[in-house]
Amino acid sequence: MTTTPPLEITDPAPDRVKNKSVLRRLLTNPQGAVCLLFLLFVVFLGLSSPWLAPHGPNVTDLDAVDAAPFSSGHLLGADSTGRDILSRLMRGTQQTLLACVVVLVVSVVLGVIGGLVAGFYRGKADAVLNWVSDVVLSTPGVILLIALYARTGSNIVAAMAVFGLIVAPTYFRLVRSVVLGVRSELYVDAAKVVGLSDLRIVGRHVLWAVRAPVVIQSSFVLAAGISMEAGLGFLGLSDPAKASWGSVLQEAFGNIYNNKASVLWPALLISLTVLALVLLGNALRDVLQSSAHRKTLSPRRRRELTGRARESRRSPAGERTALPADSVVSIRGLRVGYPDGEDSVREVVHGVDLDVRRGEIHGLVGESGSGKSQIAFSTLGILPREAVVLGGSIVVDGKDLLADERHMRETRGRRVAYIPQEPMSNLDPCFTIGAQLIHGLRAVRKVSKAEAKQELLALLARVGIKDPERVFGQYPHEISGGMAQRVLICGAVASGPDLIVADEPTTALDVTVQAEVLELLRELRDERGLAMILVTHNLGVVADLCDRVSVMRDGRIVERGDVEALFDSPEQEYTRELLSSARRVEIAEV
Repeated sequence: MTTTPPLEITDPAPDRVKNKSVLRRLLTNPQGAVCLLFLLFVVFLGLSSPWLAPHGPNVTDLDAVDAAPFSSGHLLGADSTGRDILSRLMRGTQQTLLACVVVLVVSVVLGVIGGLVAGFYRGKADAVLNWVSDVVLSTPGVILLIALYARTGSNIVAAMAVFGLIVAPTYFRLVRSVVLGVRSELYVDAAKVVGLSDLRIVGRHVLWAVRAPVVIQSSFVLAAGISMEAGLGFLGLSDPAKASWGSVLQEAFGNIYNNKASVLWPALLISLTVLALVLLGNALRDVLQSSAHRKTLSPRRRRELTGRARESRRSPAGERTALPADSVVSIRGLRVGYPDGEDSVREVVHGVDLDVRRGEIHGLVGESGSGKSQIAFSTLGILPREAVVLGGSIVVDGKDLLADERHMRETRGRRVAYIPQEPMSNLDPCFTIGAQLIHGLRAVRKVSKAEAKQELLALLARVGIKDPERVFGQYPHEISGGMAQRVLICGAVASGPDLIVADEPTTALDVTVQAEVLELLRELRDERGLAMILVTHNLGVVADLCDRVSVMRDGRIVERGDVEALFDSPEQEYTRELLSSARRVEIAEV
């Protein structure tokens, strides 16, 4: 094995930088920061209007009738009665803020409580609340508010409360869908077992899970509230004695031929505020649903690390050593890391070298977290988005897959195939088995649908499916886990690959089916001359199937060799511990 000098990637930034609050993460998002500052500015203008507004909202100046913008004493001009437009918009902001608060409070209280009850208790409560939600959603909101004007008059609070009732089903459906998933979690069952009441479980566990969707939805509801309040004012349904954004827009529109510029300011304020709320909701979604759960590198730091890895491949020190002529895949100095903050990376694979020859099944064995799957995913080019390849190469057909994304795409599925760990979760429940196999084969080979079906039916029979025609037309939920794994093996070998990467292919299967799948993999290797990387923690599988084995620990290969030799006389203490543990497990099972 070759050793690769470690790249210093740890940033001495303090922990407080790594654990930023939601507000700090939002402020580091340019879109979120701009929108939040704009909205705070609008709120400030509204709340400070009694003191900062240059004129009263209803003070008229006959000398300033239809005054142009930037005229003396009227920054945005004046309307048809000589009232200052800026002052009316500032005072109207208070009316808009009140409308937003009423809509938000009513819709959140009704929608969130209803969603929690329906999702947590199900049954009759769920049926009744769903029916009420459907009825409210089918009601035309604007027409209802116009009709209620005869009863409520120009009471904007009452009108916005009714609009909040109309909007509440959006919260209800959102919260209910989240709660339905949370209520079946094991930690909720554990809370019931220890004696917590339903109220405490909902308040402590369930409500905490829905907070992010509710916060995001609130920004869109506020935008809708502003639009509705402005629309009612524009229709003349607001209090004429009080300034509002909608009433200012209505007055300007009625006088558009005499003062065209007066329409611009209320329209621009309404449009920019609604746009800022919508974009702020998108930014909050990114912060709460992505950054809050997963550490990510800053774009600058990621570019720096990937650039250094690219340069290391080009430099003389990074030149590859001689590769075996019969090697299907050769890995040299592979290093993979994950973010440990915005500017620091934790390396999980440290300079791994690996060669897999044609007709050889090479086992990667080690405890969980040793880096086995990271090597497999690197070979397939399916590392998680947050992962960073810090160095090394993976050579197939003389080309480095890590250095050439186009070659990686051409190789994956054609020269290199994949057998995943969970067979049922890797089949799309929306399509039949046959449709998925045909689509996969035709994506990598130029064959007709009829030819693909004929070939795949023969392969299904070869991998042990007793009635290929019937299975071909079934959906994934209609077959067993063992049959699903055979289907995935069929899909993997259909393209005629040279290398198969199998990630724990028997973990989800019972013992009898495990033995059958292992025997099938051995037979396919012998028939087709396949090379195979088998990721597993089961030393029994390694002893039964593999020709060579590499033992991994903490992201490094600590020992490798032929299976028989390594099992008979392991050199490393860690390997001896693994073998001893496996033997103790076998004795306990017996």
